[in-house]
Amino acid sequence: MHEYVRHSAGAVPAGSLIVKLYRSGNQIRGYVRKVVDTDQDDTIFPGEEMEPEAAFKLAETHRGNAPAFVELVEDVAWDPSWGRVRQ
Repeated sequence: MHEYVRHSAGAVPAGSLIVKLYRSGNQIRGYVRKVVDTDQDDTIFPGEEMEPEAAFKLAETHRGNAPAFVELVEDVAWDPSWGRVRQ
């Protein structure tokens, strides 16, 4: 089971991935953002919204040893089927 760290306000280390989940209509959608150095723009991939499971799968294939964070907005509740999340 994959484990993620709950992202809250504040900086995360460069190289980290953030899976952001939000509401789009009545569905939960997400995207993955790779944090880079402060003098560059973060990388967002893909350029379109996707289902949470696809976003987590993408994050797992790109994270390597980097930490993966999850950001829940717009009253999105964590679903344990996505993995484990810690504060």
